[in-house]
Amino acid sequence: MRTVAVVGASLAGLSAARSLRKQGYDGRLVVIGDELHRPYDRPPLSKEFLAGTLGEADLSLETDDEDLRAEWLLGARAAGLDRAERAVRLADGREVRADGIVIATGAVARTLPGSEGLAGVHTLRTLDDARALRDELAAGGRLVVIGGGFIGAEVASTAYALGLDVTVVEAAPTPLSGPLGATMGDVVSALHMDHGVRLLCGVGVKGLSGERRVDAVLLEDGRSIPGDIVVVGVGARPCVEWLAGSGVELDNGVKCGADGRTSLAGVVAVGDCANWYDPRAGAHRRVEHWTGARERPDAAIATLLAGGAVEPGVPRPPYFWSDQYGVKIQFAGHAAAADSVTIEAGAADDRDVLAVYRRAGVPVAVLGMNQPRLFTRWRKQLAAASS
Repeated sequence: MRTVAVVGASLAGLSAARSLRKQGYDGRLVVIGDELHRPYDRPPLSKEFLAGTLGEADLSLETDDEDLRAEWLLGARAAGLDRAERAVRLADGREVRADGIVIATGAVARTLPGSEGLAGVHTLRTLDDARALRDELAAGGRLVVIGGGFIGAEVASTAYALGLDVTVVEAAPTPLSGPLGATMGDVVSALHMDHGVRLLCGVGVKGLSGERRVDAVLLEDGRSIPGDIVVVGVGARPCVEWLAGSGVELDNGVKCGADGRTSLAGVVAVGDCANWYDPRAGAHRRVEHWTGARERPDAAIATLLAGGAVEPGVPRPPYFWSDQYGVKIQFAGHAAAADSVTIEAGAADDRDVLAVYRRAGVPVAVLGMNQPRLFTRWRKQLAAASS
């Protein structure tokens, strides 16, 4: 290959570029990113950066002496993929022709219909999002978080520590029941109530009120929750619209094999936009976690450079972490695959717990709250059993 284009300049794209050089590729490397920023770390955006304890320079994912010998096209949005010409078309009219293409365009935060142009309403996905939200939180006031997932919970925790009055609204009966299951989702989400943060579950949002600036969140049960600031944390959708008509198969993102290969030869996908096949589950899963974006590009690049001639391995069980109200939460595996969950150490009421998820007696996932050592041991066992 003479030219490889990496479309996406966040962690997954940077990891792919690093892996190309690490695996011996010495040709032309072009990295395309729709943001103007160099690659930066996203997890701190809802925590330390939002709290003002971490600066922008600390978010950089590149080392001072790192040189990937890459051409960086930043502020350039991918608008299409021409498979006949093997070219990535950019929104500004330029084209990048490449023998190999890595799709790493990530995901974008979902918005609340009708909230466009209303001041005080935020999503949190990018550095620019975090800058805007941080400035508003610094002024204090009443915050309403729509969505009790991990991003919403972390924002609520950070805002609580900053002294804001915080309410979390979650449409599901139990927050985090998707990633953690109902039992442990209930345990983790109780952290809000432990700290005096209001948690309203099982009720949807009808809309927002306010003329130029939001002043309340309107619930479907008729209640109105006053709010000076609203954060919408209702998930993200993969950024794959630009691939329409390209021949790349799409299904909840880019549909991939267990090694990142797509339906087009010479094209692989990694990161939040990639829906990889999971041999353990016999199904495709889109993993939106930091570790997946960091680890999986190695396998995808090996496949790209070998022309698909390598045997795909089994990806490690997905792992993610969250910091809320001073509690470190760690999770590995798939809760949905379990038929039971047992507490192996600690006590749920103390929010100091190690829980193991099993299916037919076999561990398939593990959750730790302030149990880093024991969790690490179980995570290694889980990975060994899954390989």
